[in-house]
Amino acid sequence: MEPRPSTFSIVAHDPDTEAVGVAVQSKFVSVGSVVPFASADAGAIATQSFANVAYGPDGLDRLREGESAEEVVASLTDDDPEAAQRQVGVVGQDGSVAGFTGAECFEFADDRQGETYTVQGNILENEDTLDAMEDAYEETEGGLPEKLVAALHAGNEAGGDKRGEQSAALYVVKPEGGYDGKNDHWIDVRVDDHEAPIDELERVFKIYDVTLLEREEPDEVRELSGETAAEVTATLADLGFYEESEAQRASETSGETASVPDSDFGPKERDALEAFRGMNNFENHDLAVVEDALARGWEDAEGDGEDRMVDAIWHGLSRLDRK
Repeated sequence: MEPRPSTFSIVAHDPDTEAVGVAVQSKFVSVGSVVPFASADAGAIATQSFANVAYGPDGLDRLREGESAEEVVASLTDDDPEAAQRQVGVVGQDGSVAGFTGAECFEFADDRQGETYTVQGNILENEDTLDAMEDAYEETEGGLPEKLVAALHAGNEAGGDKRGEQSAALYVVKPEGGYDGKNDHWIDVRVDDHEAPIDELERVFKIYDVTLLEREEPDEVRELSGETAAEVTATLADLGFYEESEAQRASETSGETASVPDSDFGPKERDALEAFRGMNNFENHDLAVVEDALARGWEDAEGDGEDRMVDAIWHGLSRLDRK
């Protein structure tokens, strides 16, 4: 028997931004190369459970031709002699939503539809997986990517794939959303083989978000000061972007906690932060915005070193709408 990318996924549409996308997790290597399909002029499709990958391009063509999601599902499955083993979720740019779970999909298998999304899964631990995904998508604040990732986390925590975890993907398109506005590939992040693929997907997405996605400009910016400034400066030093003074090194050697007063995040420290910004390709956000994001997001950030810097910037930027 051919391998089945049995999995759980969510396909959704954000009418405010015209973004459509798919988030998916599976105990199957590189699920992002099999399940998600999307085009900003048509909609998004997840094909899984003995996946028929022709459902992706064929379904998108049908959406472009004016078929609703329900009509697309019917057309694809009616023409497929092995439809009983398939599972598919479709969301059209027109707002239509539909799902299909073949009678021969391995249990637990089912699908659910909301106003702007469909969730589906097979070889699941329980039906709570799909219920939790629905609840998380509807209750999570933020943009479409945050809602999609939250749905994956919730589904996994409620039971998830009965066989375990291996890979995950987040694929979202919107008109002119791609690099430099030259295509519609707004978000395209994959984790092909990892012991905690959804956690890793979220980590990589935050880097992708800070690096490639643009935000509205803030009305005001904060400067780093006090303990937060000291910790950011120490982190920049650890990463090789800032040379600490002899007094700071002596303080650390003696076991004391280094502190930087409000006025001490000055030109030298900002030069170090600018070097960090340039090295990490964060040119979408100018230096003042990066400093502001660190000031706002440092306490909420997780990890150490560069991981904490990126996580803090992401948290600090999250209050700003994406363009």
